[in-house]
Amino acid sequence: MGGRPSSPLDKRQQQHLRDQVEALLRNFLPQYRVQLAASVLQQISRELVPQELAGCQLLHSKKLPRVREHCGPLTQLRGHPPQWQPIFCVLRGNGHLEWFSHREEYENGGRPLGSAALTGYTVLTSQREYLHLLDTLCPDSAATAEAQRAWRLALQGGIRLRGTVLQRSQAPAARAFLEAVRLYRQHRGHFGHDDMTLGSDAEVLTAVLVRELLPALRAQTQPGLRGAGRARAWAWTELLDAVHAAVLAGAAAGLRAFQPEKDELLAALERTIRPDVDQLMGLRGRVAGRLRTEVQGALECCLRRRVDAQLPRVTQTLLDMVEAALAAVQTLLAQGMDRLDRHLRGNPSGARLRKEVYSFGEMPWDPELMQACYREAERSRGRLEQLVVPFGFLGAQSLVFGAQDLAQQLMADAVATFLQLADQCLTRALDCNQAAQQLEKVRGRVLKKFQSDSGSARRRFVCGWQLCIFLPFVLSQLEPRCKAELLELEGDVLAVGSPALTIEGIYEDVIRGVLRQRIDGELKKALGASDISCALDSCSEDPWDQAGADEETEAQRGICPKQPGSRTEVQPLCPLLPPRTFRS
Repeated sequence: MGGRPSSPLDKRQQQHLRDQVEALLRNFLPQYRVQLAASVLQQISRELVPQELAGCQLLHSKKLPRVREHCGPLTQLRGHPPQWQPIFCVLRGNGHLEWFSHREEYENGGRPLGSAALTGYTVLTSQREYLHLLDTLCPDSAATAEAQRAWRLALQGGIRLRGTVLQRSQAPAARAFLEAVRLYRQHRGHFGHDDMTLGSDAEVLTAVLVRELLPALRAQTQPGLRGAGRARAWAWTELLDAVHAAVLAGAAAGLRAFQPEKDELLAALERTIRPDVDQLMGLRGRVAGRLRTEVQGALECCLRRRVDAQLPRVTQTLLDMVEAALAAVQTLLAQGMDRLDRHLRGNPSGARLRKEVYSFGEMPWDPELMQACYREAERSRGRLEQLVVPFGFLGAQSLVFGAQDLAQQLMADAVATFLQLADQCLTRALDCNQAAQQLEKVRGRVLKKFQSDSGSARRRFVCGWQLCIFLPFVLSQLEPRCKAELLELEGDVLAVGSPALTIEGIYEDVIRGVLRQRIDGELKKALGASDISCALDSCSEDPWDQAGADEETEAQRGICPKQPGSRTEVQPLCPLLPPRTFRS
C-alpha cells in the first residue's frame, strides 16, 4: 500500500492466485461445515452439564477489549527508490493504522494515503533490530523517546487485539473455524501449533495458503529479481505484499459468500442436534470407550517415553509466566484502589473525584499502566521456547498474547466489580471518612474475589496451553498406528447420520482426555492442591477462555484490509519493512 504505483503481479500470476484460493476454499469449507456441527453439539452438551459450584467471583466487564486510539507524526519508507518521508499516522480503535501526508489532511476529513490492519506485525524500536531484518539504513532524525514509547505501546496493543480476535471469541463459529484450520493443516502433515491462527478468519486462511505457496514462489521469482542487497530485498517484500493482498481479497470474498450458508447451517444444526443430543452423546461415549481400549497401550507408551519427562518443566514455566502477570495485575489494581481512597480522603471535590474514577475505570485499556503486566508475560518466553520446540510447538507469540489478554480481562473484571460495589455502598448520607471506610471494605472484597478468579484462570491457562503444546505431538506420534482402529469403528458413527459426530473427533477427544489427566496430576503437584480438576466442562481446552471478544470478522463485515506480505513469511519478518516502514 502506501504509494505503490502498481502491483508487481501480472495477469497470469493474479489468475493463478485466484485459482489457488478457490482450491483452498473447496478443500477447507467441507471441514468447516463438519466442525460447525461438532461445535454446536459441544455447546449444547455443555449447557446440559451442571456447572461448577464455585463460579467466577468477579463481575464480567461488559466493555469489549479495545485499542486505545493514538495519533502523531512518523516517517515512512516508501517510493521508488525508497526514501524516508514524514507522514501523520492514526491508530484506530479497531487496530487499523492509517497514514496521511500531514495532520491537516486528517483533521479536514481527507482520505488516508494508505492503511494496514495490524495483524501479525512486530514493533521494532531500534536501528539494530531493523538492520537485522533488512540490510538498510534508518534516517538519523527521530522524535523524542516519549513519543516513540507511546507509539510502541499503542501499536503493541493493536497488534495483540487484532491477532487474538478469534481466540477470544466464545462463538461456536469461531471455535469451529479454528478447529477446522487445525485439522486442515493436520491432514497435510502440519501437526504442531504455531502462530498462523492469529488474525481474522480471512487473514488466517491467507496465512495458511501463502505458507503453502512460499517455497514455489521463492524458487520461481527470487532468481529473477533485479538489483542486489537492499534493492533486491525491497523488490521481494513488494512481491510478497502483492501476493498477500491478492490472496486476502480472494479469501475474504469466499468467506463472505459462505456467510449466508453458514448462518442457515448453524440454525439448522441447533434444530436437529438439540432433540437428539442424549443419543449422540451416548453413542460418543460408547465409541470412545472402545477406542480408549484399543489405543491405550500405544498412547501410554508415547506419554511415558516422550511427554512425561518434559511435562513438569513446561508446567512450571507456564505457571511462572501467568502467575507473574497476574501478580502484576493485582499490584496495579491495589494501587488504583488506594489512589481513589487517598483522593476521597484528601480532596473530596466532585469534579476531581469523577476524574479519578474515570481514570480508574480506564486502567485495563491504558497501555502505559498495563505494560508492567504485559512485560511479565514476556519474561519466560525464551525458556519456554527451548522446552517446547522439540514437540513442534511454534506458537510462543500466541501464548504470550494469551497471557496478556487474560491479564487485561481480569483487570477489567476487577475494575468493573469495584465500581459496582462502590456505587452500591456509597450514598450522599456518608461523610468523607465514612465513605473511605466503605471503600476500604470494598477493596478487601474485590481483592479476595480477584485472588479466587485468578487462581481458576491460572489453572485454565496452564491446562489449555499444555494441550496446545502436547496434543498435536501425541497425535502425530500415534497416527501411523491407530488408523486401523479408526476405520473399524467408523461405520458405527456414520450409521447415526449426524455431521456432529466423526470418528476422528471422538478419537482426538479420547487422546485429549488421557493427556488432560496427566496435566491435571502435574498441576496438583506443582500447586500443592487437591481440588484441581481439568474436567472437560471445567477446564476449557482453549487457553483463551474469555467472553466478550469481538466476534465479527473481516469476512462478516465485508472489509478486506490490505495486509503486509511479512505476515506470512516462514520466519517472521518485521512488518515495518518496505514498502510500509514507519519510524517515530
